[in-house]
Amino acid sequence: MATAAPTGAAQSSVRATLWILLIVYIFNFIDRQIVNILAEPIAQDLGLSDTQIGLMTGLAFALFYTVLGLPIARYSDRPTTNRPRLIALALATWSAMTALCGVAQNFIQLLLARIGVGVGEAGCTPPAHSLISDLVPPEKRSSALAFYALGIPIGTLLGMLIGGVLADWVGWRRAFLFVGIPGVVLALIVWFVLKEPRRKDSLEVLRQRGTDDVVPFFKAMGKVMRSRAFVLLLCAGSAAAFLAYGKVTWTTIFFQRTHGMSPGEVGFWFGIVNGAAGIVGTVLGGWLADRFGSQNRRHVLTAPAIGMAVAAPIAFLAYQAQTWQMGLILLFVPTLLNSLYYGPTYSAAQGLVPLRSRAIAAAVLLFFQNLIGLGLGPLFFGMLSDWLRPEYGEESVRYVLYGAAFLGLIPAFFFWRCSLRLNDELDKQD
Repeated sequence: MATAAPTGAAQSSVRATLWILLIVYIFNFIDRQIVNILAEPIAQDLGLSDTQIGLMTGLAFALFYTVLGLPIARYSDRPTTNRPRLIALALATWSAMTALCGVAQNFIQLLLARIGVGVGEAGCTPPAHSLISDLVPPEKRSSALAFYALGIPIGTLLGMLIGGVLADWVGWRRAFLFVGIPGVVLALIVWFVLKEPRRKDSLEVLRQRGTDDVVPFFKAMGKVMRSRAFVLLLCAGSAAAFLAYGKVTWTTIFFQRTHGMSPGEVGFWFGIVNGAAGIVGTVLGGWLADRFGSQNRRHVLTAPAIGMAVAAPIAFLAYQAQTWQMGLILLFVPTLLNSLYYGPTYSAAQGLVPLRSRAIAAAVLLFFQNLIGLGLGPLFFGMLSDWLRPEYGEESVRYVLYGAAFLGLIPAFFFWRCSLRLNDELDKQD
């Protein structure tokens, strides 16, 4: 069932909702990614190994984030659930836990606080994707989800900038406190301002159809996983996330160890390059998917497939650069190209499943992206760095990133394979 395009006051309400959700997602990634720029001073203060850094920045957060994402998505798919208030509660939880990271006295306490951040953030994106997909028509879905996805590069940029500056000025502990507390205030705004659009119309339609009850979990999962294109999309998105999260964590550490930059310098310069490239790539990816996907559905994923293949050798050259300035300049292009995938990926995921399984589809994709990507990416890179350190010393991270650059060919292959099935499967089940 396609969603009618909103007009007049309704269109203004949709725009306001998208802007609020974007701000929430920016806070989501500020609180998620600030630990990356603070990882090196934390490690020096608490005496952590690279493997412990990977565990703290990745798996501890991702394990609970992904596991809780599925039941929260099922709850979000219920016709009676108020999705904006669910998002507000999640925001308050992860913001408070971010602030608690700043009072941790040892690795275990910090690990538990990071787990709390993951628990809170599990309640954000699945209901947000479901909400957006209900508000905009399919032909504008890629752009709308790409707009929401701007929270990733903007939040990462602000997390690096704010975290780096605060780490240099007041230390890593106060940095966590300063970024966590404002999110609790924003949660109150979301609770009272954002409205649930389906409580009046969609619920009545479901009653008329005799389908008030939520689709059983395993039935919904069966419908989601029945799509061959969705399975290929799952492989592509998971591989892309594995590399993205692994690289962003260890690239910040790479510039500190190899090029001798401070957290504030890395947060500023790498934050600007990574954030600007991510913003441009995310917007461009959504626009390209809507523009060329309307002519041929397979082209929804053409840009991510080509972009990731082209990005691989350029990223290798960036990590090989002998100065941090040249490394940052070269990193702009692959970061932009690797950012093309978000809007098209989640738009395709929403179009490959039935209407009442959209939140669960987003949660399944997030489950694998974050468990494999955020959970295992930083941890795997950290373990590999520890393994290489006896031979390469402080340069071990550089050699890890060499390999990561060319692993980008794996998600490129899966995006291409998935694109071949989109004409047969996309938007056939609404």
